[in-house]
Formats: sequence, C-alpha cells, structure tokens
Amino acid sequence: MVETILVTLLIVAISLLLLGIRVFFTKDGKFPNEHVSHNEALRSKGIGCAQSQDREAQAKPRFSIDALEKALNDSMN
Repeated sequence: MVETILVTLLIVAISLLLLGIRVFFTKDGKFPNEHVSHNEALRSKGIGCAQSQDREAQAKPRFSIDALEKALNDSMN
C-alpha cells in the first residue's frame, strides 16, 4: 500500500516537473495563457470568453423608456 502511494507521488512529481520545464528552467518563464480572449485565432473569428460576452451583454440597456412608450402607444392605436 505504501509503495503504491510513493510510486503515485513520484509519477505526479515527474509529471509536474515535465509540465513546468519552461517555467522552471527559463529566465522569466511563465505558463502560457490559455484564456480564450488571448487567443488570436479565436478573436479573429469573433469568439470570445463567455464571461466577457455576458458582461458586454449586461452592459447594454435592454430597452429604453422611449421605445416602450412608443410600442405601447402603437399597440393602443
């Protein structure tokens, strides 16, 4: 049982080391930014982050009082 846990921890440690080679062994190393909004190919297609799109949609006014009044007046006439 203990041997299995130690082997598992060793495999996980080696995996993390291999995933972080660029971060650990290069000067000013960073993990790549995988966020949708920073991907040029997706941005060129007009695809954005769901959170950003939601924020933009909520920032737009859903309706204006003038438009509601006009629609109400038009429906009553």
